[in-house]
Amino acid sequence: MGKIIAVANQKGGVGKSTTVVNLSAYLGSRGKKVLCVDSDPQGNTTTGFGIKKKSVSASTYDVITGKIRIQDAIIDTEFENVAILPATEDLAGCEIELANNENRLNRLKMQLLTCKDDYDYVFIDCPPALGTITLNGLVACNTIIIPMLAEFYALEGLSQLVNTFKIVKSNYNPALEIEGILFTMFDGRLNIANDVVEEVKKYFPDKVFETKIPRNVRISEAPSYGKPVLYYDRTSKGAESYELLGHELLGEPLELPKKKRRGIFTFNKKKKEE
Repeated sequence: MGKIIAVANQKGGVGKSTTVVNLSAYLGSRGKKVLCVDSDPQGNTTTGFGIKKKSVSASTYDVITGKIRIQDAIIDTEFENVAILPATEDLAGCEIELANNENRLNRLKMQLLTCKDDYDYVFIDCPPALGTITLNGLVACNTIIIPMLAEFYALEGLSQLVNTFKIVKSNYNPALEIEGILFTMFDGRLNIANDVVEEVKKYFPDKVFETKIPRNVRISEAPSYGKPVLYYDRTSKGAESYELLGHELLGEPLELPKKKRRGIFTFNKKKKEE
C-alpha cells in the first residue's frame, strides 16, 4: 500500500517543489516506485523533471475536475522509477470551478485511491495557499512534510498551517499526521537560524527532521536543466542533503556511503574534471 505524503506550506519560496523533485528522485534511485502529484498551478515540479508544460495533454486540473481518470494523465519521467501527474496553468481555475461542489475537498483523494497501491510513495506538491487545492492534498494524504525557512516570519506561517492541519484532521482526515518539519535553505552559521530551529523543536518535539537542506548553487541550477540535483551533480552538498533526507524518511542511519555509486546518475562534466 502506497504512502501518500503532502508537501505543504502556504508561504511560497520555501522549497516545496524542490523537495518533492529531489526526494522522489532519490527514493526512485533506491528502487522505490514514486508518483509525484503536481497540484501547484505554477508547475515547478513538472518542469523540475524536464517536462514542458505545453506538451502536456492531460493534467491535475483534468483529474480533480473529473474530466479524466488519473491513470490516463500520469506520465513517466526519464528518471528511474518516478512518474508524475503534471500541472499546467489551467489548475488555477479549479478554485472557482469547484466552489459549489459539495464533494470538492475529496476529488484528489478519490482519484488517488484507484492507483496509490501501484506506488511505494506518492508525493503531493501543494500550492502556496490554503485554498481548495491544498485542502484536497491534505484530505488525500497520510502525512505531511512542512518545508520552512529558519526565519522569524516563518514561525507565523507554520502556526497558520498547523491550525489548518488540525481542522482537516478533525473534520476530514482523522488519520492525518505530520511526517516532519524540514528546514530548507538553511545556514547554520546564523544565530537566528539555530534559534528558530530550537523554537520549533519546543512545540514539535520529534517532528523536526535532523536533516537540514542547505543553500546550494547546484540545487538552484538543476531545475534549469530539467533534472533533480541528484542527476545534475551527485557529489554536491545539495544532492547529499536530499540523500540524507531519504535515509531519514526510510528510517535508516543518517550517513552517506564512503564510496559513491555513480552508475545510475548523470553527472555534471565540469564537476567530474575538477
